[in-house]
Amino acid sequence: MDAFVTAFIVFALAIFVGFEVITKVPPILHTPLMSGSNAISGITIIGALIAAGAQQDLLTTALGFLAVVFATINVVGGFLVTHRMLGMFRRKE
Repeated sequence: MDAFVTAFIVFALAIFVGFEVITKVPPILHTPLMSGSNAISGITIIGALIAAGAQQDLLTTALGFLAVVFATINVVGGFLVTHRMLGMFRRKE
């Protein structure tokens, strides 16, 4: 039970720190940071797949699955935003 409480505290602090960091970024930097965060989200997907695939108990499998879903949404969104940003620099015909 102590390991669960420690992991939950780390998870809650990560949410809080992530929210604070993202809200402090100026809007003009969101697009370059989004494309840069795709690599980090790719690593997150690998870790989440390992956590979900370990099948230690139902909670770790469910949290691993949620991590895979959210990281995948982040990667796809990052690629879409980057594609849109690059489209802004194309010459109009």
